[in-house]
Amino acid sequence: MTQAGAHPGPVVISPVVISPVVISPVVISPVEIGPAEIDAFYQVAGARRDIRNGFLPDPVDDDALTRVLAAAHQAPSVGLSQPWDFLILRDEGVRQRLQRLAQQQREAFAATLPWPRAQAFRALKVEAILESPVNIVVTSDPTRGGRHVLGRHAQPQMAEYSAVCAVQNLWLAARAEGLGVGWVSFFDEHELAAALGLPGHLRVVAYLCLGHVAEFPPAPELVMSGWARQRPLAWAVHEGSWGQRGLPGAEPASLLADTLAAIIPPDAAAAEAARQRQGQLTKPPGSLGYLEDLSVRLAAMAGECPPPLPEPAAVAVFAGDHGVHAQGVTPWPQEVTAQMVANFLASTAVVNVIAAQVGAEVCVVDVGVAADLPAGPDRNTGPGQDTGPDRNTAPGLLPRKVRRGTADMTVEPAMSRAEALQAVEVGIETARDLVTAGSRCLVTGDMGIANTTASAALIAAFTGTDPVEVTGRGTGVDDQTWSHKVDVVRRALDRHRPDPADPLGVLAAVGGLEHAALAGYLLGAAALRVPVILDGVIACAAALAAVALSPDAAGYLVAGHRSTEPGASRTLTSLGLRPVLDLDLRLGEGSGAVLALPVVQAAARVLRDVATFDSAGVSGKKE
Repeated sequence: MTQAGAHPGPVVISPVVISPVVISPVVISPVEIGPAEIDAFYQVAGARRDIRNGFLPDPVDDDALTRVLAAAHQAPSVGLSQPWDFLILRDEGVRQRLQRLAQQQREAFAATLPWPRAQAFRALKVEAILESPVNIVVTSDPTRGGRHVLGRHAQPQMAEYSAVCAVQNLWLAARAEGLGVGWVSFFDEHELAAALGLPGHLRVVAYLCLGHVAEFPPAPELVMSGWARQRPLAWAVHEGSWGQRGLPGAEPASLLADTLAAIIPPDAAAAEAARQRQGQLTKPPGSLGYLEDLSVRLAAMAGECPPPLPEPAAVAVFAGDHGVHAQGVTPWPQEVTAQMVANFLASTAVVNVIAAQVGAEVCVVDVGVAADLPAGPDRNTGPGQDTGPDRNTAPGLLPRKVRRGTADMTVEPAMSRAEALQAVEVGIETARDLVTAGSRCLVTGDMGIANTTASAALIAAFTGTDPVEVTGRGTGVDDQTWSHKVDVVRRALDRHRPDPADPLGVLAAVGGLEHAALAGYLLGAAALRVPVILDGVIACAAALAAVALSPDAAGYLVAGHRSTEPGASRTLTSLGLRPVLDLDLRLGEGSGAVLALPVVQAAARVLRDVATFDSAGVSGKKE
């Protein structure tokens, strides 16, 4: 560690020292870049950090600052318009006023978070406006160069993108100089521009804190704090077309195959350590009943004892419509699916209210809603920019539509095999993204009118049970409609004869898009060793598909409750899962699973925080 008051200095990578060079604006000499320089660049890029902690008060040398700005000014730009400007702020009074603006936005953001997430957020340092000796505001002028700037006609936002290139050059050059940079995004742009007295046509692209630091952290600060994880490169590279993943020169990647390969059995050693610890806690052995068993399972999932607390938690509500609705299996109209999605997005559905009570985040995934879903507020800022619904998605909605509802499974397969695979991968990616963003427990949710019919067909197919035993009343249908629903399930199974040894084939024949996505969601959680709480019969049906694809995935599933739907009990028995709650629930949405969340979290907390007899000085039971 560098001692306080000393600077890490320029990045020295033997046998070269990286130092930016001010290139003449008139004559540019060819630059020879050899292996040493190439290696040095990649090391600098890998060592760059978004710095929030550890700035030193020492002034930044003017020559070094000029070199850093010169590097920024050499960035590529649309039509060589160089739309950026750099406003350097050193005055402490000015920075104090700006820091107050950032603090207001920080608190406004915290108010939008579920309370466990807000608590963790308030413990984070997110800016160093006062600690760093130099602040730099990078602006973009979309009018620079006049009307006919090459490359800006079709994409007027290219001016801002160009300014971001300048920011990246600045950041790399600063790291090479041994200077830390922190990007502050907790500003309302219009408030900031007004406070700085900027001309009205300018856009603020970045507010940067710059200065010497005591040390550069070995990893991003948000990773080290546990707030987020880094996303692997392999998730982000698509070859030829979207979704065709694979690193250059490597074999094409399969998201499903990679996920299945990453799932390992729960850790038996961690489970045994948890059992041993339960016996040492200041309570009679077994006195917490199933809570103790649950804590052992959580330790096995995580591979450590005690396990990490399963918080913050996120509920993913996967929504899709069903072609079998045309068979009259429910009195509810199909448009209710889209209407309920709007209810979720307004945070006024049952799952939202319970999630707010227990501190869980709710996101909605449109994997197959037949209707167009409501768009959010228009966030476009320039003329000629796309104003379609995909550009203005409502907050909290993930638009991942595979198709507009399934086909009628009594007439044809509900979806193609390729569509089933695509929906599974939607679920895998949703799990990955939520965990990468910091969630430590995932919860299943669902929405789709007629989805209990597809659930019954899936459960019957995977368990070999007669449809009459696993088909429930869903939203509360009468005897006549229930008998018809059983017949519909039977006819679909007779038509397709799905093979439970082919889980994707079963999903394609009689499943729903939300079932397929939920199956992927469960697999994604298992691959990341994160517990996932099942809701009712829809999640149970999806769990059968997930476990058919990877038997070890069952070790990461927690049954949130026992639904009154008969197929749910049959599934829990098949999977060997004991429900946390049994409250005669049958709503869906994720409501029962979210209700179980505090119990699951308590199981982990008890194992972690309750004192042992030795540590508390309490006498144990006499033999």
